[in-house]
Amino acid sequence: MIPNSYRKRQRVPHRHTSATRLSSTATVVNSFSDKTVSESSQKLHRTSSAASTITTSPNAVTSSFNDPYTADVLLRLFVDLSPFDSDAPSDSSRQSDIQIYLHSAVIRRAKYFAAILSDCWQHRTNADAKSNNGAEGSRSNDNNNNLVHLNLAVVDDPNSISIHLTVLQLLYTSDFATVIDSASTALEILPVALELLFEDCVKSCLRFLEAVPWSEEEEKRVLSLIPFLREEESKELLARLSPGKEDSCEEMLHGLILAAIHNHPNMAFVKAFVAKLLRDFSSRESARRVLERAFETSLKVVKESLEEYTSPDFRGDHNETEAIQRLNLHTAMTNGRHLLWLVERMIELRVADSAVVEWSEQASFTADLQRAFRDDAWRNIVPGLPAVVLRCTCKLANAVAAGTILAARQVRMKLVKDWLPVLLVCKDNVSPMLPSHKPLHLELEETFLRIISTLPMSDAQVLLQQCLSFSTRNVEDCPHLITAFNTWFRRATRPPQLENLD
Repeated sequence: MIPNSYRKRQRVPHRHTSATRLSSTATVVNSFSDKTVSESSQKLHRTSSAASTITTSPNAVTSSFNDPYTADVLLRLFVDLSPFDSDAPSDSSRQSDIQIYLHSAVIRRAKYFAAILSDCWQHRTNADAKSNNGAEGSRSNDNNNNLVHLNLAVVDDPNSISIHLTVLQLLYTSDFATVIDSASTALEILPVALELLFEDCVKSCLRFLEAVPWSEEEEKRVLSLIPFLREEESKELLARLSPGKEDSCEEMLHGLILAAIHNHPNMAFVKAFVAKLLRDFSSRESARRVLERAFETSLKVVKESLEEYTSPDFRGDHNETEAIQRLNLHTAMTNGRHLLWLVERMIELRVADSAVVEWSEQASFTADLQRAFRDDAWRNIVPGLPAVVLRCTCKLANAVAAGTILAARQVRMKLVKDWLPVLLVCKDNVSPMLPSHKPLHLELEETFLRIISTLPMSDAQVLLQQCLSFSTRNVEDCPHLITAFNTWFRRATRPPQLENLD
């Protein structure tokens, strides 16, 4: 039995998920014609002969892996077949029971063998004792072959024998780098190294895994091994696999949005990429919070810029004041574009509910916009500002009218009430009307009229009177306005229905 003091690690069930070839050792497994590997010992060396040998003391004979002349341990390595597998067809091409000559002074590097050998020396009278579940040893009664016999069972896996041979050979070297040269190899070796408590090999595997990229499948295998590692061993791997904060995803998304709309020179491509990340993100609520945060920030900047533009401080130099005014308009225009992109993303993800409510509560902002657009100064500085603001309004209003966003009656009423005057000012003062503005104005007119049709008759009556500016020289060119008034008058002339409800 193994002393409890040596059970610092749990036995790791080895799992092989790929046919990765572990250097030359894997090819040797199929070449065994005897129950020993003495004839093939030279083939097992994947490192140089100097690296594959170890000297136990200055006056001792050099110990080589699988050297029958100097070995004092004979290890039987066999596949531990489950009773349920007894009737299963065996793979004749796969060696399932081999013997290897080893050296006790060398294999003591693995604490598992150190415990077994220590137990062996203390219980020589139990030389014939055997274990079905692990490795136990006995000293042979043959004086001519005074070897400690050990048994080590491995799981029934196509590459289990070859991987164990690799780890046993690594006991004879300190140069692990020539063997552990890929993440898949490290992941094959690590479970066996953990099983044998081969600490140097475990450290080398972990050091390699921490430093190299993993495939998705390799990452899953790393995660499966984490429970078998000590805290200090798994620390670096866990730092790579799990976030330090609960809201790290939201912080990452928010940083990407800010980079896309503010800092990146190739803005269009980056915005498209970030939009895809938002669409594919698993948590819609996290995306909602991130977008709302960015929306509020951009809206605040636009509002403050327009407020400063419409209420300038004339106490300074005229040229300085004019420069500040131009800066305010440019700031409003730039952040207005950001705001439009954010509104589009929120509507696309169906998380624009709060944005609609916020947009409907902008009486002060819409008043500043009206004052700004009645002035001529903005025309030569930011001619596209009215269109950007109206597009934001149109996107949100369309989502409300289409039912994509279910807004309360008061929200719908305030949305039209506050933003309808901005539309009217833009129609009257943005002259000559740019070709791209006319369809936008018409679309927003139609959307406002649709929303008005959802309001109580008294609210609709007040708002429809403000929509007379939608009329054109040819009455037939404004069917949306005619339909809206016809709808209101049809409802107004209908007999009261309250009596029928009693």
